[in-house]
Amino acid sequence: MQAIGFDNEQYLNTQSEQIRHRIAQFGGKLYLEFGGKLFDDMHASRVLPGFAPDSKIRMLQHLKDDVEIVITINAADIESNKVRADFGITYDVDVLRLIDTFREMGLYVGSVVLTQYMGQPSAKAFLKRLETLGIRSYRHYPIVGYPSDVEYIVSEEGLGKNEYIETTHSLIVVTAPGPGSGKMATCLSQLYHDHKRGIQAGYAKFETFPIWNLPLKHPVNLAYEAATADLDDVNMIDPFHLEAYGKTAVNYNRDVEIFPVLNAIFERIQGDSPYKSPTDMGVNMAGNCIIDDEVCRHASRMEILRRYYAACVKRVRGHDNVHEINKLKLLMNQADTTPDIFPCVAIALQKAEKTCAPACALQLPDGRIVTGKTSDTLGAASAMILNALKMLAGLEDIELIDASVLEPICALKTGYLLHRNPRLHVDEVLLALTISALHNENAKLAMQQLSRLKGSEVHFSVIISDDDERLLRRLGINVSCQPMYETKRLYHK
Repeated sequence: MQAIGFDNEQYLNTQSEQIRHRIAQFGGKLYLEFGGKLFDDMHASRVLPGFAPDSKIRMLQHLKDDVEIVITINAADIESNKVRADFGITYDVDVLRLIDTFREMGLYVGSVVLTQYMGQPSAKAFLKRLETLGIRSYRHYPIVGYPSDVEYIVSEEGLGKNEYIETTHSLIVVTAPGPGSGKMATCLSQLYHDHKRGIQAGYAKFETFPIWNLPLKHPVNLAYEAATADLDDVNMIDPFHLEAYGKTAVNYNRDVEIFPVLNAIFERIQGDSPYKSPTDMGVNMAGNCIIDDEVCRHASRMEILRRYYAACVKRVRGHDNVHEINKLKLLMNQADTTPDIFPCVAIALQKAEKTCAPACALQLPDGRIVTGKTSDTLGAASAMILNALKMLAGLEDIELIDASVLEPICALKTGYLLHRNPRLHVDEVLLALTISALHNENAKLAMQQLSRLKGSEVHFSVIISDDDERLLRRLGINVSCQPMYETKRLYHK
């Protein structure tokens, strides 16, 4: 069983209490800028074992009677057809997906805001689509000199030009399909318009990382830097918090850099600022819910190692990311992280050397290790999955899928579908196992172990196919690969 380092129920309770307290602090209305992923926060669940990937949305469900969701999207992203890499859909389509998901969870979506709106044709078409679907929409415009020209920003020509978003709830959660969507500017615009109308309201920010009350070089915070190494984000001690309270708190460079400007905007809108530091603006309680620091430290070191391997694979695939790799090397050094912390690295390489073919090693949540090698019918990933299921079911010496089932599938791939490689991918071998389970009790028992693979860690001696990697991740298996291809061919699919 996987070791737990984080109390998720405590998190749900304390986080919702903290947000209620912040609403009351501002007289009953709060604009909460929601950073990071609302759904499927796999990074948090990896570095804080016990953190449920849907914790943030479940926390909002605790507050659902108070919650109204406003989704922002940058009109320029609509015009450029910007795509979410994890889903393969454009930002405008993702807005509709988010609305459906929120509604399915019983949360009220009040409106959609198009920021940086300049009458772009695609943005106008999207506004029309929202109107047809019965979804309220608003337009916010570019502001010359944002965010530095405070006098102009806080004026009728600046924030005053934006359309006022009509809201009806006390907690306005401002979220978006991705970064650069204008969440903070939307919150500031609402504060400006509310103040003009004599409505008391406040602003707060909800970001899980970095965790403000963990040390600067704690592996959990270093893992956040590793996750954003390509963006060049840097964790730092919040100097404003230290000056105001004499206490150290961790924030990241962009929030620290923008705070003086934000503070000036708050003062100009409301007369004074409610905050003395960027850390004050946050409501994150995750650091208070760590129950086993050592478990979280180890999980975070593993995450940094995976990020390093992933960056090296990107380099092999043609990305110019030397700076990212060098930063990850530095973070590995700071977190005392080497491949030695993950025994599967050495085992996979030894297996590959012994068999003269791609191989892998997987560590189950209970610590046991199983390997996979390449054969005529199975790739290393497929063999590893079968071996892991057999180990979990106590069937190590049993053949789960008869050759009479595997060989016709391989023949179909090469003879009719014109694949060069006859070996079965993970999805194909799982389908074969499912068919075998109809008449084979051992195969049925093995299939029942699939959920027990969640939380496993696997390392491959070569770069694996995108299909296999995606499916392994869907099974909850964390994947890393040596940065090299199986062959010296120039084209790799």
